[in-house]
Amino acid sequence: MTGRLEGKAAVVVGAGQTPGETIGNGRATAILFAREGANVLCVDRDLASAEETVAMIAGEGGQAFACRADITREADCEALVADALARLGRLDILHNNVGIGAGDASVSRLEAVDWERILSVNLKGMWLTLKHALPAMRVQGGGAIVNISSIAAIAPAGMIAYEVSKAGVNKLTTSIAALNARHNIRCNAIMPGLMDTPMAIEAIAKARGESAAAVRAFRDARVPLGGKMGTAWDVAYAALFLASDEAKFITGVVMAVDGGASVRFG
Repeated sequence: MTGRLEGKAAVVVGAGQTPGETIGNGRATAILFAREGANVLCVDRDLASAEETVAMIAGEGGQAFACRADITREADCEALVADALARLGRLDILHNNVGIGAGDASVSRLEAVDWERILSVNLKGMWLTLKHALPAMRVQGGGAIVNISSIAAIAPAGMIAYEVSKAGVNKLTTSIAALNARHNIRCNAIMPGLMDTPMAIEAIAKARGESAAAVRAFRDARVPLGGKMGTAWDVAYAALFLASDEAKFITGVVMAVDGGASVRFG
């Protein structure tokens, strides 16, 4: 690798993943950041899964630590930042990857409890993480934040809570960028489209009672660019660019990584 993050201290929130045949966005990003020289704190609600990511990084000769946190709890968000500063010495990069959609539905079919849970994880949790990371970045004189949104933020998907939460992530991103530019803190977001990840494929297959192969074929057919979904590595490489000094003059950008889906529907 080229050492694009050499000497950087990075926190990847959502660095574990659900079981599946492929790799998830958070794990791929944590691994790639480490390959490029970053010292990575892998944060996840499932500590064992975060530790699996750490083991994969260590197996390649990288540096990483695991941290358990439920980002819907403010005390956990405060603690994960403190852990990062204690273990890594500083906080150069914050990658927010946590997001859920299980139980979502259309406006008339969605249950209030599911609305509250999805908004709590996808939007409130990201805000709480940012709330406690920003002061540390301001003290040290800068930092780079990458938030994972979704093209569902700008296109109807029949999942109203997920769509609204991700639209909120986009606005949170641009607001953080505007208010923290004077502190040399950059904040950008990525909107993945249809991706071949365990959360997308295995979870949907289980919910629908279909095979993973059938779900994968249906989703592939909906992608304009090459008729095939992207992978977690596509998201990870976009995150690497936005987190690196190559993007030092980029902030407040919401980048689609979607194989042309957003172009197709406008």
